[in-house]
Amino acid sequence: MTDHKPTRREIMKPMQLVGIALVAGVFAGIVTMVSTGAFTDRVNRAIANGTYQGMPPITLGLVVAGGAFIVTLLGIALLMLAVDPADVVKRHDTPVLYDPETPDEPASGPLRNADGSEVDPTKPDAPTA
Repeated sequence: MTDHKPTRREIMKPMQLVGIALVAGVFAGIVTMVSTGAFTDRVNRAIANGTYQGMPPITLGLVVAGGAFIVTLLGIALLMLAVDPADVVKRHDTPVLYDPETPDEPASGPLRNADGSEVDPTKPDAPTA
């Protein structure tokens, strides 16, 4: 058994993913609070007087931020499950979306004219009269 000691980068990888989800949640919460008027004087006076109907904008923003955090975290976790761990450490010398059959290579099968007849590549084209 080898003593593989994970690097600091490997150890901190889950925290990076949680950080991405946290940023997405904070962004969604701020957008929700701004769009519902949480920072306007009229809404704040209505909340202070007790005349505001429904969920206060700050509470709604926190609920949306929490939901966005959870959904983003689950989405990232599911995407991480789709990656083969052996493929992550393997070195790729060709582009990822590279098609193995290049356009320079002829396609398999005999060459054909536009009318469907076979062409012999060893004979030069004879002029048609």
